[in-house]
Amino acid sequence: MKKKTTEPNEKKIAALVRALLAELGEDPERDGLKKTPVRVARSLAFLTRGYRQNLKAVVNGAKFASGTNHMVILKDIELYSMCEHHLLPFYGKCAIGYISQGKVLGVSKLARIVDMFARRLQIQERLTEEIANAIMAEVGAEGVGVVIKAKHLCMMMRGVEKQNSEMTTSTVLGTFRSDAKVRQEFLSLIG
Repeated sequence: MKKKTTEPNEKKIAALVRALLAELGEDPERDGLKKTPVRVARSLAFLTRGYRQNLKAVVNGAKFASGTNHMVILKDIELYSMCEHHLLPFYGKCAIGYISQGKVLGVSKLARIVDMFARRLQIQERLTEEIANAIMAEVGAEGVGVVIKAKHLCMMMRGVEKQNSEMTTSTVLGTFRSDAKVRQEFLSLIG
């Protein structure tokens, strides 16, 4: 995945959106659309800001000593992302669990890690893996589990138009993969 470290050129994006509106048969000069290209450019810059973030800066040193190795769980983390296939949103909730080995992350950092990867053009499967791998690497966990449940507007608004479909993905690493009891404890705790 290409990592972009500079801010997107919003003027260039706005010009492209203006051309897109005209190509779709709209008049970019009509009252309701005059400022749309600029708004869309700003929106896209915000929705893809994860490309311009990195794990070290997001965690920002918020790793703390912990004397025991216990399971840490944060669930119901809202996430919003954009499907890389249709540039339509998908949204849902993420649950993260990990077994610490002497270090824990500040709780808000788990949610920030989710946001960093969600604010890129994504597929849900890769998003789930990226979150799990980042937590495993950053905290040196004994094991990590990540479950995401999300609704995809590319299935709801177009294509098969299935309004109640929800996709679930999971990634389990370390003891969450190798020990069925640990995995089951995680899954029962996240409900």
